[in-house]
Amino acid sequence: MAWVILVLSGLLETVWAAALAGSHGFSRFRPSVLFAVAAVLSMAGLSYAMRSVPLGTGYAVWVAIGAVGTAGYGMAALGDPVSAARIVCLLLIVAGVLGLKLLH
Repeated sequence: MAWVILVLSGLLETVWAAALAGSHGFSRFRPSVLFAVAAVLSMAGLSYAMRSVPLGTGYAVWVAIGAVGTAGYGMAALGDPVSAARIVCLLLIVAGVLGLKLLH
């Protein structure tokens, strides 16, 4: 169950990062509220997962899901640059996290 919560918390990290960008410096109400709610839930889930997942592995998985998800969202929805090199770098992040999970 901890791993499911950890993955969901990582996805919420993507949500709060996208909402933070959409808040335009907290000048827009709805994205600002979404940011706050998603950030609190993401941190709470990470905290819960770390009861049974090792600190280094749990944090790396959480950050990686958030980073890859946010970069993917930026490329798919916000017009961030897409290149083979960027995709390879994101895949390397995923490979590193999978390695940590397998060595857990």
